[in-house]
Amino acid sequence: MNEESRNKQDRFMQRIADRLGRPRLTEKPAHPHKGAPPDWRRFSLDQEERIALFSENWQKAGGHVVRVPDLEAAKTYIAEKAKELGAYEIIRQNQPELNALDWQQALPEAEIVVWHAEEQKDVLRYAAEADIGITMAEYGIAYTGSLVCTSSGNQGRSVSLLPAVVMAILPAERIATRMGEVLAHFDGRPRAQFPAGIHFISGPSRSADIENDLTIGVHGPGVVFALIVG
Repeated sequence: MNEESRNKQDRFMQRIADRLGRPRLTEKPAHPHKGAPPDWRRFSLDQEERIALFSENWQKAGGHVVRVPDLEAAKTYIAEKAKELGAYEIIRQNQPELNALDWQQALPEAEIVVWHAEEQKDVLRYAAEADIGITMAEYGIAYTGSLVCTSSGNQGRSVSLLPAVVMAILPAERIATRMGEVLAHFDGRPRAQFPAGIHFISGPSRSADIENDLTIGVHGPGVVFALIVG
């Protein structure tokens, strides 16, 4: 049966080669490069070019870009936007940069919850009903217009996955030209230091599953902001 199966495969591949009018390959072709070609690995943009390209691609995907000078200005913008949208239920990521900002002073009327692993069931439920989720992005990728966020027990992915609006703060120096530059930061890490998840966010949630009708915000946030700091 094995021999018969291989003969069928041989005949099938030979018919394809005959129709293409060329001899059938019987040896695998040489692959001079593993992964990206050297020219692409060397390719890099300067910081302003990376910011411009990221912003262009992020906006093409339906996201909003705001550039602010520092984290305090990012906090002020988020507070003003929350008041404009009438958003009172806010969840933010448990990250040192965000913990250092006085969010309650900026949004005295809002209920602001911080993600904590010890209260995972409660904060997960809150995230699903939150108006705004606030997170610091680990990286940005200029060529794909993507944010990169990681998750762990004390840093839940639901903060950027479930709220209606996501405000992602991205320091300008964290924007890379290519995806490979970002993935290199995770390559070879010891298992204990590896994040539970690495999440690529490229604009708002979208789906065209039903009759190819594009719908925004079906499986996640319908509005996403990238606040580029610096």
